[in-house]
Amino acid sequence: MYSTQLRTSKLGATGMEITRVGVGAWAIGGGGWEFGWGPQEDEESVAAIQRALEVGINWIDTAAAYGFGRSEQVVGRAIAGLARRPYVFTKASLLDDGTGRVRHSLKRDSILREAEASLTRLGVEAIDLYQIHWPIPEEDIEEGWSALAELKEQGLVRHIGVSNFDAGQLRRIQAIAPVETLQPPYSLVDRGVEEEILPFAEHEGIGVIVYSPMGSGLLTGAMTRERIERLPADDWRARDPRFAEPQLSKHLALVARLQAVADRYGVTPGAVAVAWTLHNRAVDGAITGFRRPAQVDPVVAAAGLELTEQDISEIEASEGR
Repeated sequence: MYSTQLRTSKLGATGMEITRVGVGAWAIGGGGWEFGWGPQEDEESVAAIQRALEVGINWIDTAAAYGFGRSEQVVGRAIAGLARRPYVFTKASLLDDGTGRVRHSLKRDSILREAEASLTRLGVEAIDLYQIHWPIPEEDIEEGWSALAELKEQGLVRHIGVSNFDAGQLRRIQAIAPVETLQPPYSLVDRGVEEEILPFAEHEGIGVIVYSPMGSGLLTGAMTRERIERLPADDWRARDPRFAEPQLSKHLALVARLQAVADRYGVTPGAVAVAWTLHNRAVDGAITGFRRPAQVDPVVAAAGLELTEQDISEIEASEGR
């Protein structure tokens, strides 16, 4: 794998040294499905991924659900033929119900079929990290986790983890096979995992990569009321209450405080938002989404940004904490 000038962290006990920020490929799945991000040009997606690899990022996180295969296909195009490919992480358990909406399955046969399809789309011989996307239906999480353990035994995936699980669910599946990684949502506008889930992961030695550290674009500094009003109908954020009042004013005030800290370091508010998540000692890496090459460099700065306790207090004071 890569040698990189970016700061790295050990991802739990996997043995993988990952850059502190990674490429998130949710948005490049485009629109036309339940949790899409509106129109997206595949050529721009490929260029964005390749720019991220050029500056030293050494992992990509995607999922079969993102555009129902489109994101994985684009990732496969971006890494095809590379002499040194990045780590590739993907996820299973969300399927197309035939209308562009998501249905959930953690049945063994479904998971095994998904893995084969993901390997084909990505063009890799093994998936570096395979994850259950959501613990739904909850009564099937043991069956789904057993299927991931089976795939690891077969060598089709190298490491296994989960996304969006709570501590009780993690305890349940640990009885079957060790949970190597956890992928929870975590940002200044979504701090619910701080109380129990992140401390549990740290105590158990579970590697943590957080998603949406910039609040799905809210904290980048580029999101305005006018831009929100122009979000396309097939961008899921147009239906998210965080992007509407009464929450929006609070979040835009937070961005102003992020900007003040960013100005001191010569970086963007988005980079500060990502660095804030990395300040939590349980967090090994943050997933950052790029839709265009120009978005890469401003956010990658977060990998080397060390916020002080004064910075943290100033940022958090803005949300009444």
